Amino acid sequence: MTTRAEHMAWCKQRALLDIDCGALAGAVASLLNDMTKHPETRQIALLPTTKLLMADGLRLALSGDAAGLRRWVEGFA
Repeated sequence: MTTRAEHMAWCKQRALLDIDCGALAGAVASLLNDMTKHPETRQIALLPTTKLLMADGLRLALSGDAAGLRRWVEGFA
């Protein structure tokens, strides 16, 4: 099993790949979905505050702000 830090790095890497491919909304969905795949991040992904953060990411994605979305993804710990 990977550590929490390793799993979050993987989640972020996959989201950043989506951004690089132009799938901005997909990056947000990928990050949230991937967070549910590890026992130490699953609960975080389901918190109301995390869902608010995801809404912020989606706003960046829908506005086409790839650089802002990249900073948003990289800011997850």
